[in-house]
Amino acid sequence: MTTATPTRRTPDTATGRSAKSTDTRSGWLFILPVIVILGLFLAAPILIAFWVSLSDWSGKGSPLSSTVHFVGIDNYRQLLGDDSLARSDFATSIRNNFYYVLVVVPLQTVLALALAILLNQRRLKGLSFFRTAYYFPSVTSSVSIATVFLFLFAGAGSVNALLSFLGIKGPNWFADPRGVGHMILGGLGIGNGPDGQAPDFLTAHEFLGLTWWDWVSGPSVAMCTIIALVIWVSAGGYMLLFLAALQNIPDEVYEAASIDGASTMRSTFSITIPLLRPTLITVLTLGLIGTWQVFDQIYIMSKGAPAKTTLTPAFLAYDSSINNGQWGQGTAMSFILFALIIVLTLLQTWLLRGRGMRRRSLMSQLFTRTSGASR
Repeated sequence: MTTATPTRRTPDTATGRSAKSTDTRSGWLFILPVIVILGLFLAAPILIAFWVSLSDWSGKGSPLSSTVHFVGIDNYRQLLGDDSLARSDFATSIRNNFYYVLVVVPLQTVLALALAILLNQRRLKGLSFFRTAYYFPSVTSSVSIATVFLFLFAGAGSVNALLSFLGIKGPNWFADPRGVGHMILGGLGIGNGPDGQAPDFLTAHEFLGLTWWDWVSGPSVAMCTIIALVIWVSAGGYMLLFLAALQNIPDEVYEAASIDGASTMRSTFSITIPLLRPTLITVLTLGLIGTWQVFDQIYIMSKGAPAKTTLTPAFLAYDSSINNGQWGQGTAMSFILFALIIVLTLLQTWLLRGRGMRRRSLMSQLFTRTSGASR
């Protein structure tokens, strides 16, 4: 019969555990200031803002005072459930911002990628100048650029003067509430344009207080000017991200493709864009988040006019809180917008990454079959 010998803790083991415990305490001590700062200036404001969205705070005094009452989800119900002006305005802002995102994100991504590919050509002279010139709008004051665009797209501005020279009568850009979607449908004989009678099947149904005809209006003429400004400003910043990723692609890859007879266009779509997928996902994600938060250009150039066709959730939340004193409702808009951004970002990331994984799996299977056949 054998007797189990009790395990004794050696001095080395005890010393190691003591040193590890000391390192752990030291680590927490070093990151404690960061935790305190994030808690005071990030977590606490978010929690207070969420409380405001559930209260009737009017902006006077402290939101944590006894005079502020808990109203539950009433502020959210007014925006999403009750048939009210608040719901109609919020739905209008969501519609406007949706078309804004739908146009800006793809166009600014394509323009940034095209500029990056162009400026990655080492044989092009003046690379530093062009890189600086294209990036300069991204670091220029948004107020200054918006003011310049106000003059350019004024009724008697340079854009209309150029159109007049070409024999085209330009619109009064920032006073034109017509939707591009309605104009296109009118040209196809549906609805007789934005000012005509809408089809019955599109006016008989509604969502969040807006008829289907209102939802298919597309961006207004006024919103199109803001879209043009944002694409011109933001493309330079995303161009640098693509340019940095392009410079990490080995030249040998393109040389091998050239030996195999691949054209420049084929190399772009078969080599460059697949290898830029991580950067492309980053650019699309940043673009999606940024466009749903658009505020500066709306505040400076239109303030939601004309006829609320440039109204966005971010500006509407500001207007409800600061100008109308409805802080609970304005904060509720912000949290709904936050949830919408999170959902759309996760959906976009899942679609892009899933598509990339399927493509890599297909290429791996094809390579395996080709290798087996060669044997």
